[in-house]
Amino acid sequence: MSDTLTTQKGTKISSDKKPAPGKGRFAPGTEISGAQAVVEALVAEGVTDFFGYPGGAIMPIYDALYDYSEILNHVLVRHEQGGIHAAQGYARTSGEVGVVFATSGPGATNMVTGLADAQIDSTPLVCITGQVFASLLGTDAFQETDVINITTPITKWNYQVTDAAEIPAILAKAFYIARSGRPGPVLIDITKNAQTQKFQYPGYKPCTHIRSYRPKPIIRKEYITEAAALINAAERPFVLFGQGVILGKAEKEFKNFIEKGGLPAAWTVLGLSALPTDHPLNVGMLGMHGNYGPNVLTNECDVLIAVGMRFDDRVTGRLDKYAKQAKVVHLDIDPSEIDKNIKATVPVWGDCKETLPLLTAQLEKKEHTAWLQRFRDLGKEEEKVVIREELNPTGEVMSMGEVIKELNEVTGGDAIMVTDVGQHQMVTCRYAKFNISKSNVTSGGLGTMGFGLPAAIGAKYGAPGREVVAIIGDGGFQMTLQELGTIMQTGVNIKIVILNNNFLGMVRQWQQLFNDRRYSFVSITSPDFVALATAYGIKAKSISKRENLKDSLVEMIQHNGTYLLEIVVGKENNVFPMVPQGCGVAEIRLQ
Repeated sequence: MSDTLTTQKGTKISSDKKPAPGKGRFAPGTEISGAQAVVEALVAEGVTDFFGYPGGAIMPIYDALYDYSEILNHVLVRHEQGGIHAAQGYARTSGEVGVVFATSGPGATNMVTGLADAQIDSTPLVCITGQVFASLLGTDAFQETDVINITTPITKWNYQVTDAAEIPAILAKAFYIARSGRPGPVLIDITKNAQTQKFQYPGYKPCTHIRSYRPKPIIRKEYITEAAALINAAERPFVLFGQGVILGKAEKEFKNFIEKGGLPAAWTVLGLSALPTDHPLNVGMLGMHGNYGPNVLTNECDVLIAVGMRFDDRVTGRLDKYAKQAKVVHLDIDPSEIDKNIKATVPVWGDCKETLPLLTAQLEKKEHTAWLQRFRDLGKEEEKVVIREELNPTGEVMSMGEVIKELNEVTGGDAIMVTDVGQHQMVTCRYAKFNISKSNVTSGGLGTMGFGLPAAIGAKYGAPGREVVAIIGDGGFQMTLQELGTIMQTGVNIKIVILNNNFLGMVRQWQQLFNDRRYSFVSITSPDFVALATAYGIKAKSISKRENLKDSLVEMIQHNGTYLLEIVVGKENNVFPMVPQGCGVAEIRLQ
């Protein structure tokens, strides 16, 4: 079901000396432009695919790219927000730094949402923006914005280059900061004069150390010992795991940890796929629309072990009602997350790939059979009230859950699922099956509608040998549907499922439950999605009957190329369970 990726390689090297992958064109001591130095940095860092949109202030860099098209694949997006979401998708599935280019002014500001999204979801990006000439800074020149001050709160680091000689060292630093420690987005703003200026190229030296920047805190062995003692003495231990397990490439270490201790483990939305969904110790999803057992039993466990997660409010509900009975062990690479929301009894600072084996070595082999059965018993209650009807509805109209159930059968749990934001996102996270890590790509902390389509494009470039399926609502799809043009031009092969309920579904659910069905501006009219896709040369189909579902999903997956499948689902179906805002996790509603 996988395929090789078709990329756009439209131009040829104009110089006789073609760049070699990883080596570039220019030897140290050669006089080159700042723009050429930017491209040399990409080559040296091993970048192969990246995203962007040209403009006047970044034109010298695009001119330099012309001579590297045989080893660097630039994907021309249709909007800068699409470009940065695509870079996020690439980073999430490849495990590498995503790269995106934009011009000054509106080009740079169009990336702000993606920067905020990447910052809160710890996604490593290097964003390079063009800027007006240094002599014009502060004059309100054409397409000038103060991108540094705009993006300071939503980047891990940013910097404005006004001298070409700075470029090699600054970009080396940018890649190092983006990928090291807790990853995040870095923005480098380069004035136009710095792009055109010539200087003697010193060569590119990757950055491995920055004074005063410690990406990994020192592991304190005494805390490992204290944490192990708490877990060994626990009768009802409970593990919460987040994306830190995936970012730390610690899936194997995490699995060894929970298996030795016999520890039931539940995942945050971004932690999903770090552990196979059918693992016997995987007890489900945490949070507002999570599974019944993990939420209720959070307030019954005696030791709560958090691994690579930040106790987001969508996980905890009301903090004054959250796990007050439990002792808390918190493993995180970012010391600022420990004690930020939930006070840790034992903080374990460090990369979980390093701390988990140390902790596992001190664990006693246990099973906690009776405690694990409590999760299963509550799961059966949820099955009766919620899951059975969601996955096997008795009404005429299809549910989102049954679509995901049938999709699981077709993909076998091996596909990458990219979701937008809304009801379909929560349903996909609840019911999709995953066998492989880095398979769930979604906007977690910021909840960015419009994320799904461009992120799926980037996800395919990041994992070209895997099937990529985008699950998107009718509202979110219309926010970035112009990226169908990117698909048309590149030939990238993704599958798009639009779950159409003719509503902004999640907002409508809240208005139904908490505003007496006062549906205020949530009914949304959509275009003919099949005609729209066809206009972009994409095969498409729309279905509304259950008997057509399975065959249509098979047809979509087996199609050699991008395929858009619109599935009409119930207009007023709700996502349950649900922890109402302002309530504790144990106050979760089944209906």
